[in-house]
Amino acid sequence: MDLTDPPRRPRAESIVPMINVVFLLLIFFLMTSRLSQPEPFDVTPPDASAESEPEADPVLFISAGGRLHFDGAEGDAAIARLATAGADSPAVQLRADAGLEAGTLARVLRQLAEAGLSRAELVVRQP
Repeated sequence: MDLTDPPRRPRAESIVPMINVVFLLLIFFLMTSRLSQPEPFDVTPPDASAESEPEADPVLFISAGGRLHFDGAEGDAAIARLATAGADSPAVQLRADAGLEAGTLARVLRQLAEAGLSRAELVVRQP
């Protein structure tokens, strides 16, 4: 009769700490990331030098053909929705295409001013 202790099996490494770290990283990235909506159409900003980046939050997209888009609305509805969204801040960010005619941009700026949005920041691309 053998009364010695049976040999101990080697203890397997626990994966619980690794799972905890992965979940903590997942929560960290979910909390710190910002999901943005895709642009409604391709916009190539004009080339220009700018001293600072635009900081206004509501973004109005303007295509080369003068099509306006903001938060799912297009045309005059986009400006009306933009006016309600930008009620607390009179600044708006314009992402206009480089092929947009100056007269069309002037008309859009006039519509924004009539809607109560007195300040516009144009997004440009550094050459």
